[in-house]
Amino acid sequence: MTPSETPQTIQKKVVIAACFGTFLEWYDFLTFASLATYFSVLFFPSDDPVAALLASLATFGIGMIVRPLGAALFGSLGDRHGRRTIFLATIVLMGLSTILVGLLPTYEQIGLLAPALLLILRMLQGLSVGGEIGGAAVYLTEHAPEGRRGLYTSVLQLMGPLGMMASTLQIVVLQHFLSDADFKTWGWRIPFLLSALLLAISIKSRLNLHESPVFRHLREKNGLAKTPLRECFRDRHTLGRMALLFFCISAGGSLIFFSAQVYTTVFLKTIVKLPGAQASSLVMIATLALFPATLFCGWLSDRIGRRPVLLTGLISGAMAIFPVFQGLLYYGSLPTPDSTMITLLLLVLVVPLACITGPQTATLPELFPARTRYTAVALPHNLSAGWIGGMSPLMVTWLSVHFANPLAGLWYPTGLLILASIIGLLFLPEVRNQPLDQ
Repeated sequence: MTPSETPQTIQKKVVIAACFGTFLEWYDFLTFASLATYFSVLFFPSDDPVAALLASLATFGIGMIVRPLGAALFGSLGDRHGRRTIFLATIVLMGLSTILVGLLPTYEQIGLLAPALLLILRMLQGLSVGGEIGGAAVYLTEHAPEGRRGLYTSVLQLMGPLGMMASTLQIVVLQHFLSDADFKTWGWRIPFLLSALLLAISIKSRLNLHESPVFRHLREKNGLAKTPLRECFRDRHTLGRMALLFFCISAGGSLIFFSAQVYTTVFLKTIVKLPGAQASSLVMIATLALFPATLFCGWLSDRIGRRPVLLTGLISGAMAIFPVFQGLLYYGSLPTPDSTMITLLLLVLVVPLACITGPQTATLPELFPARTRYTAVALPHNLSAGWIGGMSPLMVTWLSVHFANPLAGLWYPTGLLILASIIGLLFLPEVRNQPLDQ
């Protein structure tokens, strides 16, 4: 710390660096998802369009599959060598792999080497996200002012929706101003190449950061873990809380996020048959409402505790999903769809989502000891997001088709949220005042 840098100045730099980097991670990750249908034409053989689309979607999915590997790798490195170093490495890896996607030759130019290179870059993106998400939560929380961790760290949770909005908006603007032929030929590369500018800004902001005070304290007293992953699995207390994170907090957050922010758009467009622009606009209103609601719930968790806020989110989410989607189907299927009621129903789902996202960033590091915290947070969180949240689109669609009922698929998030609520009621501890240097 230089003489001119107060703790408040350092905390401000940490927030900016963590949030901007996480925004870039999600912007890059979701841009790939948005363009998956174009990649099926550009990077795979065109003789079987269905097989090409499936291959493109599988390439996107591999990024979710390798996220836990990235969490294990970068988590262990972060616990052994420092939060700041790995915090910088993950953003560089994501940025460079994304830029290279924008420079890739197509299948028409280099044949099967094109999808192979695309797959490798997608795996690098997944590894990076696996290390970034847990690392940002740990680094930010370890710099947070005492008694204000919930509010201070809740802003990190806004970067996912913000990255999604920025990615979607950019593609819509490009498609508006470019012809379809130009967009397919070269316009799709622009969002990926723009990452070069975002990466430069993010690297600059992270280079100016200091190591986490908690990690510095551990290093000074020779308390660093030599094999963090092994220690996590050998310590029953840590392993139990990793299971709690997997089945309860992270699972609940990913399921509600999918239901409230992802599947609502799909449902309104494909089942309710609203025009695409109208459906996206209504969901956008709910996304904007999520921002202040998340900050409020983070602040509230500093006042009354993490446990009651998180449990409110899990229980209310389990109770709200079916009624909300039944209402969306009813009011959206009227001769003149009732946009006001649809908006209000979408806002209902914002409440449980905010109750999870608000205190979540602070809660994850507070659950674990400092010497293995990065690993213990990153691994179960990314496993849950990939295996439980990542399976949501497939499971919801399969159940709806299998039972020939557009609402049947909602039993997947509802049932798992009921399970998460029961686990939370039985085992979720209060960690609001947990010292972080232990």
